[in-house]
Amino acid sequence: MTETTLKPREIVERLNRHIIGQAQAKRAVAIALRNRWRRQNVPRELADEISPKNIIMIGPTGVGKTEIARRLAKLDNAPFLKVEASKFTEVGYVGRDVESIVRDLVEIAVNMVKMQEQESVRAKAAEIAEERLLDLLLPARPAEKKVGDMLADIGSSYDKGQSLEEQALSFDATREKLRQLFKAGKLDHRVVELEVSETRSGPMIEIFSAAGMEDMGLNIRDMLGNVFPQKRKRRMLKVPEALEVLAEEEAQKLVDMDKVTKTAIDRVEQSGIVFLDEIDKIVGSDSSHGPDVSREGVQRDLLPIVEGCAVNTRYGMVKTDHILFIAAGAFSSSKPSDLIPELQGRFPIRVELDSLGKEEFIRILTEPNNALVKQYTEMMATEGIKLIFTKDAVASIAEIATIVNERTENIGARRLYTIMEKLLDDISFDAPDMKNKEIKIDAKTVEKKLEDIIEDEDLSRYIL
Repeated sequence: MTETTLKPREIVERLNRHIIGQAQAKRAVAIALRNRWRRQNVPRELADEISPKNIIMIGPTGVGKTEIARRLAKLDNAPFLKVEASKFTEVGYVGRDVESIVRDLVEIAVNMVKMQEQESVRAKAAEIAEERLLDLLLPARPAEKKVGDMLADIGSSYDKGQSLEEQALSFDATREKLRQLFKAGKLDHRVVELEVSETRSGPMIEIFSAAGMEDMGLNIRDMLGNVFPQKRKRRMLKVPEALEVLAEEEAQKLVDMDKVTKTAIDRVEQSGIVFLDEIDKIVGSDSSHGPDVSREGVQRDLLPIVEGCAVNTRYGMVKTDHILFIAAGAFSSSKPSDLIPELQGRFPIRVELDSLGKEEFIRILTEPNNALVKQYTEMMATEGIKLIFTKDAVASIAEIATIVNERTENIGARRLYTIMEKLLDDISFDAPDMKNKEIKIDAKTVEKKLEDIIEDEDLSRYIL
């Protein structure tokens, strides 16, 4: 079930915090997400008939296609998978089976739900872990000892004139004192011997075969796990580390995996998002030989998944009828209408993303919550250095990025990363040893550092 009740306008506003421009694409995904909420609130018999309106994003690399889909999934806390369409090939050719998209998405959902469930039982797990740790620090109480030990205790207590009840009371008092010392952090230096599960490792076997066979490796691992019990090893750990390990073990024990699996499958079926990147790479050309033979086959294999079918996974059958598919591609040498008609029909919404220029680059550098200037400023602050970017420096960086994109390959906002890294190369290297803890970067600094590269077009192709 979708977890967000945000209105389309609010969804766009949230996306604006991280992605600059691309209003049309944001509008399309906002409507798609709101439609999920609408579908879940219509009568049940009609809800099953309403299919998601899948989207194709058309635009060059580095303009925000992946980021829009990723942020959308995060807003809805939905299972999200990004795959490149070019990884898949028609059955019979060497490549991945398209059904692995659904299997991978289910694995992601199971891990998501499992982590959430573990978080919900974290407090209870911590309490149990604390008791286990106190058991390690103290010998067993008299009532829990074996018969032979108890007889020995009776003999010794007879000599000392102390009954078992008195010993138990003394034990409880000692345990409580120990608990107080533990909570006060006075036992943090103590080392305890702990038996922990050893992670099972083995050779990884990748299988290229017919549909459904990619899960064979996982199934073999599960079978071996049942035949051979998991190894355990003894480790010497300090009290805080031991508590962490024990709490993790107890949290896993408290989680109901049947409930996790059921919730995860439901979440995939009702709110899963798959981002199919490079879909233009599986559009066949006029050639009728070579790898192009398989491209149309990939489209036909993708079709049932996008249309809606049941896929067998290690957790059971999963229906893809209501998974939202967002496809993306540059379509520089082809167009969406070159896709097979059946697949075109399953992507009714098409949005074109704009190329980014100087003004967009300035905003990308300064406005988003994860703006590049903020990232570098905070990273340098960890070295005690105050990095200051002037407005003209930001404008100069944006202008250089635009020029290089025009002269060479247009890689969109990713060009800003290459320029920022080159600009701050010396500062990043020398930062730990710098005595001057305040560095101001203005337009002159930017031009001086990048002047030779910008003037020499051949050099800029290699370096930027």
